[in-house]
Amino acid sequence: MKITVLGAGSWGTTLAILLANKGHEVRLWAHRPEFARALEADRENKRYLKGVVFPENLRVIENLQEAVETAEMIVTAVPSHALRETAAAFANLPLEGKVIVNVAKGIELNTGKRMSEVLLETLPGIKPEQVAALYGPSHAEEVAQKQPTTVVACSGSEQTARLVQEAFHTNGFRVYVNNDLVGVEIAGSVKNIIAIAAGISDGLGFGDNAKAAIITRGLAEISRLSSKRGADPLTLSGLSGIGDLVVTCLSQHSRNRYVGEQIGRGRKLNEVISEMSMVAEGVLTSKAVLKLAERLGVEMPITRAVYEMLFEDKPAQQAILDLMERDPKPEHY
Repeated sequence: MKITVLGAGSWGTTLAILLANKGHEVRLWAHRPEFARALEADRENKRYLKGVVFPENLRVIENLQEAVETAEMIVTAVPSHALRETAAAFANLPLEGKVIVNVAKGIELNTGKRMSEVLLETLPGIKPEQVAALYGPSHAEEVAQKQPTTVVACSGSEQTARLVQEAFHTNGFRVYVNNDLVGVEIAGSVKNIIAIAAGISDGLGFGDNAKAAIITRGLAEISRLSSKRGADPLTLSGLSGIGDLVVTCLSQHSRNRYVGEQIGRGRKLNEVISEMSMVAEGVLTSKAVLKLAERLGVEMPITRAVYEMLFEDKPAQQAILDLMERDPKPEHY
């Protein structure tokens, strides 16, 4: 296939390389023209994925219109907060017959919309069956090293999900299919907030008991929100649910867990973010999800605590104490 990947961060670059190695004709688009030229000249992404050489059939491209027009499949790998702007930049192009696979994880801040909803709203020329998501426990660093990885290709259209599965599936990158786009997108986005909480626990020096509690009760929050939006509860037991939640909360590769760890050690959010070259999606997602949860009447205490620590400078120790001192409840509510 002719596939274009929009976004040359670590994940976009990794997927472009994976697709090219499978034999597809791949174009990688970078937002900044000077960065695109550097990628093409170096034939590797020295900023985000150093040491992984580009295959010959991977071309880096500056022109967004050309990148979109020539593609049969478009992979959107820009940060979630930039998806609407990026999609709007090619909304006037003919998109009939093209499959759009989003890999960015997040909930839009001002609207509370999932990424597939943002695409459908921004691109009037596409139908729901053209949109898919590729989510799951998949750190770019390990996929680039061809370590065994499993993900899920999700679309409301089974034909589209299977097309994405076929495009990405390799003997080291196993792709399953799912049709619950609501559950996959919510789980894959909210887990970044829970990973920040897990990192805060690490920063405070807490042990395995606390980490297990955060993961489990975080999953309960994801379940309440996704169920309210009509998701299939089984999705949360899958790769985009518990799978992605566990890896993001535990991994040293996790940018969200790292942000939390630094906050737990007493550092300020702006200081931490300014030192990072890549985006921790859970930071802005915590704002969006808390706003959405309040509108829907869904209780999400861990999400609220993370928001308060990030944006209201609430001391981490006090936030944990407040969580522990909440009124006793049944496990499932």
